[in-house]
Amino acid sequence: MRKLFIAALCLAAFTLQAQDRITGKKFATRSEVIAQHGMAATSQPLATQVALDILKKGGNAIDAAIAANAVLGLVEPTGNGIGGDLFAIIWDSKTEQLYGLNASGRSPYGLSLEYFKKNGYKKIPSHGPLPVSVPGAVDGWFEMHGKFGTMDMQEILQPAIDYANNGFPVSELIAWYMERGALTLQKFPGFKETYMPNGRTPGKGEIFRNPGLGSTLDKIAKGGRDAFYKGEIAKTIADYMQQLGGFLSERDLAEHTSDWIEPVSVNYRGYDVWELPPNGQGIAALQMLTILEGFDLKSMGFGSTEYVHTFTEAKKLAFEDRAKFYADMDFYKTPVQELISEEYAAERRLLINPSRAGRSYPAGQLKDGDTIYMTVADKDGNMVSLIQSNYRGMGSGMTPPGLGFILQDRGELFSLEEGHANVFEPHKRPFHTIIPAFITKDGKPWVSFGLMGGATQPQGHAQIVINLIDFGMNLQEAGDAPRILHNGSSQPTGGVMTNGGVLQLETGFDYEVIRELIKMGHKISWNVGSYGGYQAIMWDDVNKVYYGASESRKDGQAAGY
Repeated sequence: MRKLFIAALCLAAFTLQAQDRITGKKFATRSEVIAQHGMAATSQPLATQVALDILKKGGNAIDAAIAANAVLGLVEPTGNGIGGDLFAIIWDSKTEQLYGLNASGRSPYGLSLEYFKKNGYKKIPSHGPLPVSVPGAVDGWFEMHGKFGTMDMQEILQPAIDYANNGFPVSELIAWYMERGALTLQKFPGFKETYMPNGRTPGKGEIFRNPGLGSTLDKIAKGGRDAFYKGEIAKTIADYMQQLGGFLSERDLAEHTSDWIEPVSVNYRGYDVWELPPNGQGIAALQMLTILEGFDLKSMGFGSTEYVHTFTEAKKLAFEDRAKFYADMDFYKTPVQELISEEYAAERRLLINPSRAGRSYPAGQLKDGDTIYMTVADKDGNMVSLIQSNYRGMGSGMTPPGLGFILQDRGELFSLEEGHANVFEPHKRPFHTIIPAFITKDGKPWVSFGLMGGATQPQGHAQIVINLIDFGMNLQEAGDAPRILHNGSSQPTGGVMTNGGVLQLETGFDYEVIRELIKMGHKISWNVGSYGGYQAIMWDDVNKVYYGASESRKDGQAAGY
């Protein structure tokens, strides 16, 4: 069996190659998109086109990002929607500053750690009413719009409303994910009525309509964020949840707020890489980069045994800290600056054995799931890096009647271990996996980027930065390059890494590299579909143009004008 597995890896290692192209790396699927006036890169072409339409009508990048996100919640319900949370990093050209937005929701007031213990739960369930936290995305839209938006909200949301009422053709990938999601979620009241109108989920190319979502978005467009968090919609959500054994209440929804926060950064070889602080996992990417800056990755070469090994060990170190220290900072003061400091990275770097995979690493001793990612840039230089998700694909399965969306299951990511930084508490934000990213150079915007996929995200962020800066790839190549994914590190819910975890290498790594990694003690396994979905926009300050990129792993499109 082992020989067959190695043979499969050997064969696969030579298959990831785009058709012969005159320019570009062998794994690049296409050239970058280049435009002068505006650029949008999302995981669905219909959403990208809506963003461009908004820009052409005079809206700015913030308006276009909201419009595209609303469309994505409709056409890609397998990854996001208004039942989920949102995070964003925004470059404002007027103030020449980055602004961070945490629009993630909190746990119900009426649910307690004692409830889980009394009822024998060892972890919070992945589906149903118990993992549901307040959906923050809609409030996030209005926070972004109130601070930076220029166009009327009715005009911004109208494309999504029209697609919901009139229908849209479902893409192949989304049809596959919807069918898969329905196997688990159709047992929950409201799901079939919303997503299986003909007794099944829609197939590729079929026109799917969601008039319930169209009506909900129309009420939001006319009544503002309070139309969602108070009144009829909030009552429908709360009544539905409590009838089915949940705890989300009208009070939980009415008291929800988003927070404008300061992004944090490290300087990586002259470039400032920006992430948001916890309750998200963005600083894990910064920890990895700070550790890796002490190695000459360029001389190692992309795809080499030495590079893959060094990257994987740095990831393990960062994720042990992620498991111990990352949480809602209103409840636990994560020592962010110490975790991303060069001094701390130097200590952690010494733990890496250059010739052997680490089986386990202790977290540092300090002195003190699916998603969508999208990015938009406009003619004035504003750029939005935005990520939004329900978690676990379509979310909890809880589908309030007539509203057209599923509530998220982010609460699953709380720990039930007393004393843990991320332990469940009422009105607390859970640890979050979704993270937007941004890179500046000499105080000017350079790249707005992100990708999807749970614990893949910080690993992917670090690899994109390294591909661009160390290996000199262009924006498209940096996303298309085969990825490294390590699983099995300790988890914020309380799990512990055992036997070094499992290293998964996307098709395209040389078999000799795989063999050498096995000899070094890495456990290699096969994985299909967990390597994320990347979008990015780069600003060329010399030629005054935007570059856009979106990869072939998803249905994404980058387009500009």
